Amino acid sequence: MEGLKAVLLMVLLQILYAVLNILYKLAIFDGMSMRVASAYRLIFASAFTLPLALFFDWNNPPRITRRVLLMECLCGFFGGSLFLNLYFAALSLLPATFMLAINNLAPAVTFVMAIIFRLEKLKLGSAAGKAKAIGTLTGITGAMLLSFFRGFEIDIWKTHIDLLHPHHHHSNNNNHTPPLHGDEYGNKLLGLTYAIASCCSFSLWLNIQGKMNTKEYPSHLTGTAMMSTMGAIQATVFALILDRDWSQWRLGWNIRLLTVAYAGIVGSGIVVIITAWCIEKRGPLFASIFNPLQLVLVAVVASLILNENLYLGSVVGGVVIVIGLYTVLWGKSKEIQELVSSSQINNNNNGSSEAVDVVVRDDHHKSDEQQHTNNII
Repeated sequence: MEGLKAVLLMVLLQILYAVLNILYKLAIFDGMSMRVASAYRLIFASAFTLPLALFFDWNNPPRITRRVLLMECLCGFFGGSLFLNLYFAALSLLPATFMLAINNLAPAVTFVMAIIFRLEKLKLGSAAGKAKAIGTLTGITGAMLLSFFRGFEIDIWKTHIDLLHPHHHHSNNNNHTPPLHGDEYGNKLLGLTYAIASCCSFSLWLNIQGKMNTKEYPSHLTGTAMMSTMGAIQATVFALILDRDWSQWRLGWNIRLLTVAYAGIVGSGIVVIITAWCIEKRGPLFASIFNPLQLVLVAVVASLILNENLYLGSVVGGVVIVIGLYTVLWGKSKEIQELVSSSQINNNNNGSSEAVDVVVRDDHHKSDEQQHTNNII
């Protein structure tokens, strides 16, 4: 049940993230600066998580050391300000499905980093190790297939709801809309660079978060609050330096307010807390391998309401990604079963040896037996 809980929570997170990507695409076409959006997202996240941390950790506040503050600062940078700015820079240049497809390099990058940081072990001799490696490669193959193989267009909807169309004319006349410099190929190449960099930043955060949860600072709420606050400071300073037009910082009752509020409270608040819990229970690789599911969800929703074309390559790539996802899940579950079985065998063996030791001493060394029994207790 504990393993099933983690799986269901990660599936829910991908749905929440899929909604967030659609909202951000609408905000981009509305002309909102993504640097300002990143700062507001982390500000909302900090305002949401700080009261929770103070309330739940008030009676037993975790000890905060300089090392913890440094690691939380790194988490706020790699998992907050740097990651968000790179991600949204790529999202402004690439379609949502293409962006997420490239972002599915995260399992491979996380797997390599986890091995380097000794959070994961590469056991190719075992069935579980082979399944994790093959599943990760399969997921990457599916993501690349979805990105670079187009095929014929699949029109699965009788009607298309183009939410971007009412904003399109407005965004073209808005000076704050991210401009596309150069030809289309150059834009995709620049967007691809941003996407890969954001993927590496996210993977590095997952591994730092893994070390924080297991060794340095196991409090999810306080850790998330500190990470969001530090990330908010970093992102706000960065945005203020580059975006000095104060009209970008005004939030009305529109898609911009909805996007940053949802992103901060849900995307960087609730989601990060749940992700930190799942990383502690199942490790950083487990948290990253669910990213392909978000890709499938966004591909379907974007084809319906954003008028992004759905091609054969998208469907085939999505199927391959799901196969890789469940292959890695099987490998992780097999690994956990082996660890549990090994632990039970060791406990049984230790219990048997101690019982025999007491019986052997029973006839001739009564005082030694009593002393040995006290030591066991």
